[in-house]
Amino acid sequence: MSKTIIKENLLYVALWVILFLTPIISNALRMAGNSNMEFNWHEVFFAWKLFVPYLLVFVIHNYWMAPLLVYKKRNTLYLTTVLCLIAVFTVYQCNSHPRKPHAPFAEHGERHDPFNDDKPPFDFRRPHEGPEKKFRDGSDKEFREGPRNGFHDRFRSEPPPFVANQDIIAIVVLVLMLGMNLGIKVYFKSSEDSERMKELEKKNLEQQLEYLKYQINPHFFMNTLNNIHALVDIEPEQAKHSIVELSKMMRYVLHEGTRSQVALSKDLDFLHNYIALMRLRYTDKVTIHFETSESLPDRIIPPMLLITFVENAFKHGVSYKRPSFIEVNVDSHDDHLLFTCRNSKVEKENDTQGGVGLANTKKRLSLIYGEDYDLQIDDGDDTYSVRLDIPFLKGG
Repeated sequence: MSKTIIKENLLYVALWVILFLTPIISNALRMAGNSNMEFNWHEVFFAWKLFVPYLLVFVIHNYWMAPLLVYKKRNTLYLTTVLCLIAVFTVYQCNSHPRKPHAPFAEHGERHDPFNDDKPPFDFRRPHEGPEKKFRDGSDKEFREGPRNGFHDRFRSEPPPFVANQDIIAIVVLVLMLGMNLGIKVYFKSSEDSERMKELEKKNLEQQLEYLKYQINPHFFMNTLNNIHALVDIEPEQAKHSIVELSKMMRYVLHEGTRSQVALSKDLDFLHNYIALMRLRYTDKVTIHFETSESLPDRIIPPMLLITFVENAFKHGVSYKRPSFIEVNVDSHDDHLLFTCRNSKVEKENDTQGGVGLANTKKRLSLIYGEDYDLQIDDGDDTYSVRLDIPFLKGG
């Protein structure tokens, strides 16, 4: 049973408990206002007797009928069963209490014919107003025998109506109760669907992030291995050292890169090792600056998010023929991380700034932060710069 259904059932229990406690509270309040009054359990039991049919109808509707409409979308079957339920309740309600005799029945429930000569309720020979009326022959026959048409019929005894006023009120209350029950069930069903949709979106987000990371990691290792391959012929010892550093970086990728968040200090160490590895490949013609603020807090960020921009800087901003530069700076402000990367721009055939890694990083930023981030890319004639402003993640 889901948490939403449990909450719904607890709400129903609370409402019915309050309803059944109402006559007890009413008696207690009257006793508090009148010290000579005794608690009337008969009144409480009488009220409970009136509530029981409603409770029974509610249980039937809530657990058997309402699910037909809310969960199974069987509108016709629901409408038919509800109408039958209301009809059964109407028959029960109209036969569950004694009916008062219809006028002009006598008091104490005894029927009397108003035109019985022994006990006439009215003296038609003596009207209330006006002089005594007689026929032309001087007789008062009309008043002795009474009227001969519609006036006589109105005073004859008639059965009481099948549906009385109190029955109509009871049926209206029942319909309102069923409507309230249906509305509450629809509300909790919508809430449950919303929670399920959020869970599906979360799982879909995690799957997309995993897919993007699986694309980014091979892309990163491919570039790094190409760099080490270039060192093998130039500096074999440096190539060996680079392989050791690469193993450390792979360990980070395997253990930290699979997580949804990582400490900023660990990710910056990974970035520092990568830049140190890349320095071995280039001569002094390539100026590389990597700076981090001394007041940088050790907060939480997505793993391997910054490496993509640094990779692109080395891939597209370094030239062996002319001086080039790469500048990386990491700072923080107002619980945000501010990352900037600026590099010289080198013209290469069949090559564009960015690539698969950068495209996937943009998707990751959108999936993780939505619109709560700022990525500015300035693709100039001679330089290429990136400015990324992201909030630190919550949690640890």
